[in-house]
Amino acid sequence: MKNYDSIIVGGGISGLLSALVLSKSGKNVLLLEKNRNLGNNCNSYLVNGYQVDTGPHAITQLHDDGPLRYLMENYFDYVPAFVDYGDYFIRDEDGLKEVPTTLKGYLTMDMLPRKDRLIIAQSLTKLLLSWQFGNDLSNISVYQCLLWNALASDTREFMDTFSCFLSGKQAKETSVQRMFVGSGFIEENIEKDITSENGEHKYNDRFKRLSYVSRLLNNNKVDYNQYYPRDGLKTILNAILYSLPETVEIKTGTAVEQIITENNIAKGVLTKEGSYFADTIIYSAFAKDLPKYITDLPESYISDLSRIKQSKALTIWLGLDETFEEFNYTGGEVWFKNKPFWAMPISNYNKNFAPKGKKLVGFMFSINEGNSLESEKLEAYNTILRVYPGINNYIEMIHYQTTIPEKASVSINGFIADTVTPVRNLYLVGTDVDDRSMGITRAAYSIIKLIKSLRIDGVIIEL
Repeated sequence: MKNYDSIIVGGGISGLLSALVLSKSGKNVLLLEKNRNLGNNCNSYLVNGYQVDTGPHAITQLHDDGPLRYLMENYFDYVPAFVDYGDYFIRDEDGLKEVPTTLKGYLTMDMLPRKDRLIIAQSLTKLLLSWQFGNDLSNISVYQCLLWNALASDTREFMDTFSCFLSGKQAKETSVQRMFVGSGFIEENIEKDITSENGEHKYNDRFKRLSYVSRLLNNNKVDYNQYYPRDGLKTILNAILYSLPETVEIKTGTAVEQIITENNIAKGVLTKEGSYFADTIIYSAFAKDLPKYITDLPESYISDLSRIKQSKALTIWLGLDETFEEFNYTGGEVWFKNKPFWAMPISNYNKNFAPKGKKLVGFMFSINEGNSLESEKLEAYNTILRVYPGINNYIEMIHYQTTIPEKASVSINGFIADTVTPVRNLYLVGTDVDDRSMGITRAAYSIIKLIKSLRIDGVIIEL
């Protein structure tokens, strides 16, 4: 069969970005996707006249040095339009309040007991100062750093909720470091990330830590630097597809059954159609599943991959009559008491997402995998009815989605794979290969790492 320079396994955002980078570097690329549609968690589609995304999303670090911005400016032929995400809110029985981003904000967060606020503020200050001086906090859990049993139940639920939305796991499994960097507060210099040797920009990292500590302690509000694609997630997908050269061949509905290796060198892939061969294989599917495709991986590597932790999410999209006024804001809100969720009224960014006179809101819940999916759906829906009394009188459309929002949860004792594998010419990309930020931004970081690795190995040269 036809030979290629590169084969990409998987047609999600990471696989498509890999195909774009390689093809723009002069490579003939074959991309194989087992499903009929491309994009996976980066897509939008219509449901009864409403345009829903694959889960609520906020695109972080869209500044000049952000990973997605770098890729768009260097590889896209068309860059989608983005709008400011807005603010984050916490909802309780009294309504909406902004999520605190300063020490003063934590101290005045009156939805929690004063004693607990002091515990959080003191622990936060102590750990931030430790982190500023270069101490590794990745193995210290949020649970460990607080007097957990002394906290009120509301406070414990609050900390578990924010831990879950940052790492996919509760406070016992979420590192303090993830709380600091997971939401994109800390920005990376992408040019240095691509070109520097390990450790070259430690001073720069130290400066950024100091900058964050200074903002927090001096009560300067943190700029989340988050945006939303004006016309929905599908515009990012479409921009990539539009930018792909003719040297990229895409086969959907084609599942890879085996990655062909010889003397520990990746040579190609096997599908039901036959075999395809290439000098470089990029694997963008779940790293945890890699041993299913290669039989002779080192046992230590297989053991590491088995430590990858995942979580599942349920999104409920509701189409509402526009007269329901609880969602007249741009941004997102978090409910943290008894079945937490993150809600985002995306039709406030673009009224075309909903029929005229209607509103579209997404509610994302973590799934308890010990329960049946149907019971999780029912409990989640009933939570929405409880939190927003009378909302059932305004509901015009209901749509459910289940996803794995991150291919690897960033949790204590979990595992994040590296781009380079023990098999020569085989590279990994995706949200299980880089732990910075979340979602599409995290996937983009993995492509930055791929570019650096491919340059070091001489597969591609700088643009």
